[in-house]
Amino acid sequence: MIGGSELRKGVVIELNDKLYQVIEYQHVKMKRTALAKVKLRDVIGGHTIEQSFQSGDKFVRARLDYRPVEYIYKDDAMYYFMDKETFEQIPLDANLLGDSIYYLKEGITLEMGSYKEKFISIELPITVELKVTKTDPGFRGDTANAGTKPATLETGLNILVPLFINEEDIIRVDTRTNSYLERVNS
Repeated sequence: MIGGSELRKGVVIELNDKLYQVIEYQHVKMKRTALAKVKLRDVIGGHTIEQSFQSGDKFVRARLDYRPVEYIYKDDAMYYFMDKETFEQIPLDANLLGDSIYYLKEGITLEMGSYKEKFISIELPITVELKVTKTDPGFRGDTANAGTKPATLETGLNILVPLFINEEDIIRVDTRTNSYLERVNS
C-alpha cells in the first residue's frame, strides 16, 4: 500500500479494479490538508482521467514484472516485440503503447512490463537516437523562436531543434520530456 503523498510519475496503482499509471503529479497544499492532483492513464484502456487524492488516501501499488524485449516490427495497429530470453513474439496494441510509439525503432531494446502474466506496458530508455527526416533550413540571425525550429523525426515525432540541425542528422532525444538533447552526427 502507498499513500497519496507517495504517488509519483510512472507509478502504477490499482483503482476501481483497474490499473492506472501516474503520468502527471502535482502536490497542492491547502489550509489544513494537502492534496495530490494526478493525471492517470488506464494501462489497459489507454484513456486518461484526472483526480485529486488526500495525502492520507491509500492505494494498492501494482507490481509489474519486467523483462528485456526488442522491438521488431509494426503491422497495422499492432507492434511486435521479441522476448530476449525466450525469443517469443509479443504483440501489443498501439492504444496500449500511447506516445511511446514515437520512440520505437527496429532493433531498440527496452523493458516490457507484465501484470499477472499479461503484457501491459513498455519502459523506454531515457534517450533514443533518431534521424531528422524533415526540417526547414535555419537562418543565421533568426532568433524569433529562441534559436529553434520544428523538425519531424523518422518515427513521426515532431519536436523543436536548434537552427543548426539539418535533414538526415541523427539527434538524441529525451523520451521523458520529448526534447532535443544533442546532435549525434552530421
